[in-house]
This record gives sequence, C-alpha cells and structure tokens, in this order.
Amino acid sequence: MPEFSPTQFAVPLFVVAVLAEILWARFRAPEKYEPRDTLISLAFGLGSTVAGALFGGFAVYVFIAAYEYRVFDLGPEWWSVWWAWPLVFVLDDLKYYWVHRAGHRIRWMWASHVNHHSSQHYNLSTALRQSWTGSFTFGLLFALPLVLLGFHPGMIAIVGGFNLIYQFWIHTEAIDRMPRWFEAVMNTPSHHRVHHATNPRYLDRNYAGVFIIWDKMFGTFEAETDDEKIRYGIIKQLGSFNLLWAVFHEWIGMISDIWRAPWKHKLSYLLRAPGWSHDGSRDTSDTIRERWRARTGQIEAANSVAQRNPIESPREPA
Repeated sequence: MPEFSPTQFAVPLFVVAVLAEILWARFRAPEKYEPRDTLISLAFGLGSTVAGALFGGFAVYVFIAAYEYRVFDLGPEWWSVWWAWPLVFVLDDLKYYWVHRAGHRIRWMWASHVNHHSSQHYNLSTALRQSWTGSFTFGLLFALPLVLLGFHPGMIAIVGGFNLIYQFWIHTEAIDRMPRWFEAVMNTPSHHRVHHATNPRYLDRNYAGVFIIWDKMFGTFEAETDDEKIRYGIIKQLGSFNLLWAVFHEWIGMISDIWRAPWKHKLSYLLRAPGWSHDGSRDTSDTIRERWRARTGQIEAANSVAQRNPIESPREPA
C-alpha cells in the first residue's frame, strides 16, 4: 500500500475553513479572532509539521520493531482487511483518550500539550496550535499495545490522521449544539469548548478525540452550561505573543522547579499534576475544583435556608 497521510490532503480544507470562519467572525463576532493570536497558532502548526518530520522517525522505528512481536497477523495485505479498519479506529480513539488525559495529569507531558491550550481565543485556528515537543514525552508508548495486537503501524498512522481531522472542526464557537443523539455519542464543539475552558467546573474534563463516550465511561464528562461564560486559555495566561515563550514556557518552568526543589521532590515536579508543589503553595486543577465546589455548596446551602426562611436573604460567602 502506498504511503498515505490524510492530514496532508486535509490542509487545503483547513485553510478554507479558517478563512470562512474569519469572514463569519468579521460580521458576527469580531472578538473571536485576534490577528497576533492567529499568527501564533499558524506558526505553531508550521513548527509542529517541521518537528514531526525531524523527530517522527523515532516513533516509526519503535513501532516497526514492536510489530515483529505482534500477537495476531493481518497478513502482508493488511490494508485490505476491511473489518480491522473500524476496529482500530475505535481502539485508537480510546488510546487517544488516555494519552490526552495523561497529557493533562502528568506535568512532563503537559509541558508539551499546554501549547494547544495557550490561546485565550477559541476558533478553528486554535486547532492548528500543535506542540513542537510531543516526541519528547513518549506519548507514542500508548499506541504500542495496538501494534503488539497486530495492527500495522501504517494503519495506526492513517486512523490517527483521520482522528485529528475530525477534531479540527470542533474548535469553534460558530456552532452551538449538534442534535441530541450526536451530542450523546460524538465529540462536538460544545463538548470541546468545555475542554478548553479554565472555569473551575470545566477543568480537566472532556478528553475525548472523536467519541465522547469515553469521558462518560471514565467519569471525566462535563456538559457545557449556558449560565456560565467560558474563559479560554490556561490558568496562568501567557501574557505574551512571543512564539518561543509560548512553545517552551512550561518546559522552562518545570526545569526551574526541578532544579530548585529538594532532592526527594524533584521527580514529583516531573511526574505529578501541573500546579503541584511540595509545599502546597500552588493549585492543581483538583484543588481549584474542590474549592469551587465548596464555595458553590455554601451558596446553595444559603439559598436553601433562605427558601425555608424568606425573611433572611441569601448571602454569598466571602
């Protein structure tokens, strides 16, 4: 089977879609696009392509070597085994869920993935904000079980490409909600807006690539609500349109923390959740969410008391 990369063929469609959304935004919501932010996103996409060409060979070598130890064999014409394609597509999406979840829960992997979340805008150009350093996180190890099962590395690369193509269109605010049946099974703009939000209720939710069912199965699903405006970006915003700072800021911060930390905590700054600190001086997504839940619980309790005793008006706790 000749080499085939679906994302290469999709690039012209990406460009057309971004231009169409920019035109929509110009007349309907001009604040959705910021020229410097869009240029940074495009530079991210270009740099990611170059980085993939430079460092992607390592993943190919690992997969080809692992394929020699496969449990099942689809034969020399693996591309013609029709039933394997939908199966590996679903399994690859399950793999994506877990590697994506790890990318938010392990700081070493977050140092690379944070690039995708660094924009305070949410539009189709944000989908192009891909990492330059993904090859250094060894996320490829999550795909090894598929290779060892017997799916050819070329097959995994192809379905992975279609997975990324699907995820492009969900980076938009131009689409509100899809039909209910679609929202129940598939990842959508509404679900993925939640994933890119910094609101406490939304932090580290909706990791899905194509099928939102994984989040529902593993307890990480959160539906978008209409009564709270979404704030995009990261907890500590970049505050800069410097491309190199946007790419490497978390690597710099992580290495700095490891350098200054006591020896017994150095590995934790590499492998524990972003925001973790040995002295508890910082917040992780979990502590932010717990504080928000405690606060909203107090408000709900106050409202409940007020309903039982209308003379007292509910007060938001300080």
